[in-house]
Amino acid sequence: MPRTPDAKGHVPFGEHRTWYRRTGELTGARPALVVLHGGPGSTHDYLVGLADLADEGWPVIHYDQLGNGGSTHLPHAPAGFWTPRLFLDELDNLLDALGLRDGYVLFGQSWGGMLAALHASARPAGLRGLVIANAPASYPLWLSEMRVLRDRLPPEIDEVLLKHEAAGTTDSREYFDAMMVFYSRHVCRLDPWPREFAATFLEIYNNPTVYYTMNGPSEFHVIGTLRDWGVEDRVADIAVPTLLLSGRHDEATPATVQPYFDRIPDVRWEIFENSSHTPHLEEPDRFRRVLLDYLEERV
Repeated sequence: MPRTPDAKGHVPFGEHRTWYRRTGELTGARPALVVLHGGPGSTHDYLVGLADLADEGWPVIHYDQLGNGGSTHLPHAPAGFWTPRLFLDELDNLLDALGLRDGYVLFGQSWGGMLAALHASARPAGLRGLVIANAPASYPLWLSEMRVLRDRLPPEIDEVLLKHEAAGTTDSREYFDAMMVFYSRHVCRLDPWPREFAATFLEIYNNPTVYYTMNGPSEFHVIGTLRDWGVEDRVADIAVPTLLLSGRHDEATPATVQPYFDRIPDVRWEIFENSSHTPHLEEPDRFRRVLLDYLEERV
C-alpha cells in the first residue's frame, strides 16, 4: 500500500483551488517527483502507488488537475476555458506555491506526459528530469493508431462502436460494453482492474466535463478540442535527461511515442512487454526498478 501522505490540502489558483498531496519530506536532499495524471479530466488515484518512492528518499507530489477530483469542479465552464495553457499555468502555480522551483522531476502519464513535455520544452531552471509515460506526441498520431488498433478488434465490436459514434449515442450501455473490449486490451489488461484504477475511471465518468470537452467520449473516439493538438514541434527543446515508458500493448503505440525518441536530445526508452497503458500497475516490480534506476543514475 502507498505510504500515508505527510500533507494534503489545496493551493489557490486564481479564483479556484488545486488539490495536492505530498508524501515524504521536502528536505532538498533529492528533488520532488511531481506527478501529472492523464485524461485530460482524470484524477491522481491510479498513480497513487508512486508515493512509495518516498521510502527511497524521493518526495512525491500528486495533484488533481482543475475540474476533477479534489480540485475545483467547473461543469458550466465553456469549452474555450479548457486549454493546455490553463493546465500549464496550474502546474506553474503549484510549483511556486509548494516551493519546488529550485529542484523537481516531472512524471507525466498519458495526457500528463504531453503536458510535462511542453513544460520541459520551456527549459525551466529547476527541472532536473522528465519521465514521459504512455504518452503520444500528438493527437493526430494517436487517432491514426487508434484506427490500426480498432481494426484488430472483432468485427462485430467495431461495428457497434461505429454505429453509436455515427448516431451520437456513445452514452449507451451497448457502446460502453464494446468500448470495454478495447480498454481490456490496450488500457489495462489486469482482471479485475486494481481499485485505484477503477476509482479514477469512475471519477472521469462521474464528472466528464473536461474529458468530454477536450478528448471525447472514449480513448479512441477523440472529437474534442485536442483532436488536432500535439507537442512534436516543441520536444527538441527539452534539455534534461528524459525517460520514455510504454507498454507493448499500449494504446500509445510505438508510432505515437517515436517523435519523442527521435527529437529529445538525451532520451532513453523502455517498453514493458506485458503491459498496455498502465505498466505501473501491470508490471509494478519492473516499473519500480526502471524508474528508480533512472532517478538514481541520471538525476
